[in-house]
Amino acid sequence: MRLYHVSDIEIKDPDIRHGRKNADFGQGFYLTPDLEFARKWAVSEAVLNEYEFNEAGLAIKEFKRDADWFDYIYNNRHLKDGLDVDVVMGPIANDTIFDTLGIISSGFLAPEDALKLLLVGPCYIQVAIKSDKARAQLKFIRSCKIERQESGAKEKEEAEYQDAFAKAMEELDR
Repeated sequence: MRLYHVSDIEIKDPDIRHGRKNADFGQGFYLTPDLEFARKWAVSEAVLNEYEFNEAGLAIKEFKRDADWFDYIYNNRHLKDGLDVDVVMGPIANDTIFDTLGIISSGFLAPEDALKLLLVGPCYIQVAIKSDKARAQLKFIRSCKIERQESGAKEKEEAEYQDAFAKAMEELDR
């Protein structure tokens, strides 16, 4: 499997213990198999890191956009992982991509309402490398500098998402 990670530096030897603080307790290295997604979210000048990943023999939890996925996201946001796996694969929670102020996983909404909001917008896939065993099967291929695409596609997508999210919030109020 080809995977990509955009950063401000080349990352030949990723540290799986230094991930996003709002997910997996900061544990995990986050990648995507979607090259266009990786490029779209680059900020100004960035480094696109490319990897080859061998999934053989690994405990992998794959999520779809459903209630199990929401439970996993909610638990992560509340510092409860509960999964003993090498890799987590599945949709990225749009609340992280589009910065909806954590409203989705804040606990202020009923779980079924929060899930409805998470289903708003595009679905991008991420792969979180969570164990040393999985890290050993991630091989750095190359990196290259990329410029942020100035097409306005990211901004347009964000605006469309915010509009759709607002409409979905209004529906919850009814």
